[in-house]
Amino acid sequence: MPIESVTHAKVSHYIDELMRRRLRPKTINCHLNCIRQFYHYLRDEGLAEMANPVRKNHALKMSRPLPRHLRDEQVESFFQAIQGPRDRAMFMLMLRCGLRVEEVAHLSLGVLDFKHRKVLVEDGKGGKDRIVYLSHDAHQALVDYLRVRPSCRSRKVFLVQKGPCTGQPLSIRGIQKRMEAYARRTKLRVSCHHLRHTMATQLLNADADLCTIQDLLGHSNVKTTQRYCRVSNLKVQRDYFKAMEVIIKQRAVSPDST
Repeated sequence: MPIESVTHAKVSHYIDELMRRRLRPKTINCHLNCIRQFYHYLRDEGLAEMANPVRKNHALKMSRPLPRHLRDEQVESFFQAIQGPRDRAMFMLMLRCGLRVEEVAHLSLGVLDFKHRKVLVEDGKGGKDRIVYLSHDAHQALVDYLRVRPSCRSRKVFLVQKGPCTGQPLSIRGIQKRMEAYARRTKLRVSCHHLRHTMATQLLNADADLCTIQDLLGHSNVKTTQRYCRVSNLKVQRDYFKAMEVIIKQRAVSPDST
């Protein structure tokens, strides 16, 4: 088929054919992107003057996986495997404060407010600052680490402890490698972000307000935070039975309508 004869409608038919072949939306979008870029190339190089037959709305919507969180016994198993106060403090900040791995890596001593048990997270995702608070166990883990943290010129909180880079700030990849080591040791499917998801889910199950969780996690849109409602079955279960008790009691005291 000549490239000039490809229309929006024919691209739609092509998508239908790929769907009949049961290709995944991600794969279909890759096909479409290749075609789109090819027509961009033709136009940029002056080889053809035509409208791009692939529209933005041709792309298929891809489902977003629900946030995965750890069960209480998995959290306990994970922290039992942790060696050393530095690693415990790092991962406790993710679990109790909802910090992202890059936020932990960039944390500096000047943002820690032990008197008021809070931390200023500077330049988080989207370039935003926010305040998070230290639970008792997170506060204690951080204090325990700072007592043994070697004094050095770096103002970053978490430092490399072994090898030629000793005393230098621990990198994002360095933290992730520690997480991977503990995941292998405990045989858990866990990542740094799973600890953040776990914090959000636990707060929701403890009846924390959704807007409060949004602020603590630094979500720009509350819809992102609302995704946790779909995995927080404990709260849904509790709300359901509480509402049903009210309904049944109301029906029991209402006059007989028969």
